[in-house]
Amino acid sequence: MNPIPKLLIGAGVVLIVIGLIWMVGGRFLNFGRLPGDIVYEKGPVKFYFPIVTCILLSVVMSLIFYVVRWFSK
Repeated sequence: MNPIPKLLIGAGVVLIVIGLIWMVGGRFLNFGRLPGDIVYEKGPVKFYFPIVTCILLSVVMSLIFYVVRWFSK
């Protein structure tokens, strides 16, 4: 079987799972405003850098790619 359909189906399943986790988890975890994210406000200037959110996304994406690579062998 051609590997492209398998890849597209796998990507679709991953996106559905991420969407469900985001929908359910969004009620309990304020994703994007985690403790440790940098917020600087002074006058009309507001700077926001979600460093902890970036680290968390990096870890989750690394685990997802590891599992996908493990199943594709």
